[in-house]
Amino acid sequence: EVQLVESGGGMVQPGGSLTLSCAASGFTFSTASMSWIRLPPGKGLEWVSTIKTHDGETSYTDSVKGRFTISRDNTKDTLYLRMDDLKPEDTARYFCMRGDDVEFYSGRYYRGRGTRVTVSS
Repeated sequence: EVQLVESGGGMVQPGGSLTLSCAASGFTFSTASMSWIRLPPGKGLEWVSTIKTHDGETSYTDSVKGRFTISRDNTKDTLYLRMDDLKPEDTARYFCMRGDDVEFYSGRYYRGRGTRVTVSS
């Protein structure tokens, strides 16, 4: 059974930083592309970032480029999202997802229960 458990969310002031983690189990993590997606209040799910498996290639949605960094530790089956210079518009529930942006837009993917991030002064 695929399990994805996110942690690390919280409340932070604008300009602050947070690092999210996602512990994965139930599949071969090292061979899976992984992504972060988010659900802002009152809006639909948004793709945030993907990290590939074969070459570690990363991609980001434009609004977070230069501020967020996705990474993975295949020895710990864990995915990370380092978020710097956080803005109020980053407020959302963040989910770890197995797959890449193509799979996200197809609507067929596993995701965790999420962790809430609130950016507010």
